[in-house]
Amino acid sequence: MKLGRTLIDTDALAEGVGRLAREIDAHQGGRPALLVGILKGSIFFLCDLAKRLESPVMLDFLQVSSYGSGTRSSGNVRLLRDLSTDVAGQEVIIVEDIVDTGKTLGKIIEILGTRKPRSVRICALLKKRIPGNEGIPVDYLGFTIDDHFVVGYGLDHAESYRNLPYIAILEPEVEGEESAEARPAAEASAGAAKR
Repeated sequence: MKLGRTLIDTDALAEGVGRLAREIDAHQGGRPALLVGILKGSIFFLCDLAKRLESPVMLDFLQVSSYGSGTRSSGNVRLLRDLSTDVAGQEVIIVEDIVDTGKTLGKIIEILGTRKPRSVRICALLKKRIPGNEGIPVDYLGFTIDDHFVVGYGLDHAESYRNLPYIAILEPEVEGEESAEARPAAEASAGAAKR
């Protein structure tokens, strides 16, 4: 695999995170929320989002696995790290890096739903435009993207590329071809209502 073109650059990411923070603040109306980051992919997004929020927030984390070292979700979702916070009666916002098939998110909602939170909403940075995931409930959406395997800003391939400050497409390596440098492009469509 090689690093391909830039899909969402740093400026677009910052603008998208700011918009999501404003949407969450407007909905919370000053009420506190528990942000549940899904490790490890959401960590950069969660930190930037939390810093932009004016609402009082607490932070906690869940870690699940469905990809392993591949580029497609296995569909087998495993809970690797549980919350340390009691969510009963709390307004919970799940902070996810990317919504793909929705199986991982569905499992997380199922886990949290048994713990009697006041509400559970979803904030996702990215949602793939793929058949079958149109009905996945995302309350706050950063960007809708085509069905690419993307890395950067927390997203990885076999634990590499997380630290890129932008989101790029990971492409298959063609024998004899040099890796292309990532190039900025504004190809992701923004809009929280689209996810």
